[in-house]
Amino acid sequence: MALFKINGSAVKKITAKELDLEKNLQTLFESNLEELLNIIFLAHEYPTSFGGRIDTLGIDKDGAPCIIEYKKNQNDNVINQGLSYLYWLLDHKADFEKVCQNKKIEIEIDWDSPRVICVAESYNKFDLDTVNVLPINVELWRYRIYDENILFLEPENFQKVRVSTASIVRKTKHDKEKQEIIQKNYSVDEHLEKAGEDIKSLFLKLREKIISLDTEIKEDPQKHYVAYKLSTNFADVEVYRNQLKIFLNVKSGQLNDPDSIARDMEKPKHIGHHGNGDYEVKLESEADIDKVFSLIKQSYDLNK
Repeated sequence: MALFKINGSAVKKITAKELDLEKNLQTLFESNLEELLNIIFLAHEYPTSFGGRIDTLGIDKDGAPCIIEYKKNQNDNVINQGLSYLYWLLDHKADFEKVCQNKKIEIEIDWDSPRVICVAESYNKFDLDTVNVLPINVELWRYRIYDENILFLEPENFQKVRVSTASIVRKTKHDKEKQEIIQKNYSVDEHLEKAGEDIKSLFLKLREKIISLDTEIKEDPQKHYVAYKLSTNFADVEVYRNQLKIFLNVKSGQLNDPDSIARDMEKPKHIGHHGNGDYEVKLESEADIDKVFSLIKQSYDLNK
């Protein structure tokens, strides 16, 4: 992507540059993991029992274990490496839980939604083809470093893989084959089953407004909510029978809320919740949809 700096009526192209990879990139990400990927950092070069080391181990705000691998060059097979670490982690859940305890993580671990994340300057056709046929989701992130200390970061693959082979084959101790679901897939319809007819209609109208903001917006149903995201979530919608709860990925004190309809989940004291960000907004009637959407738009602008 070409980036330009505006100076009055003139523009100047900002040139890309090389970073002394891979360690500098890994250090940069680990020091800013929540800002970059909304993931809590847990461990650097975490050792496994078969000799390999997970580059970065983390947990996201929904409790999903996160394995992050950094691709140094075109020949590195970080996708297969990440999957190998995922298998190991699922067989050593107690080890991960101990790391979380030592870090005083109070989030409930969601073993239904583990994440494998790869970070690279570019991906080749074989990487993309591999991800497209995998029965589970592997997130590919592409970065570029520019002059003036600018970091560009975007997801390479927006759509989750959802295929009929979502169960993968593993061996038991008795060498009998069984199918085990590694990542559980959720759907919007599952969330709407909890809603009354009026709330279903309200959700669909709000959904249409959100998606119309940008063609790059991804709808990503999770266990507790439906997320709307670009590089990171900007709105998480929880569906209830008589209302919607929308969590906005805006830090406490930064939301312009002229109608005072948002609840600050950090002040005067922290209130635990699912979803990202520090603000909760309830929507019960179509009469308030424009007010709520204006706050969602603020979160979108801050996170795009």
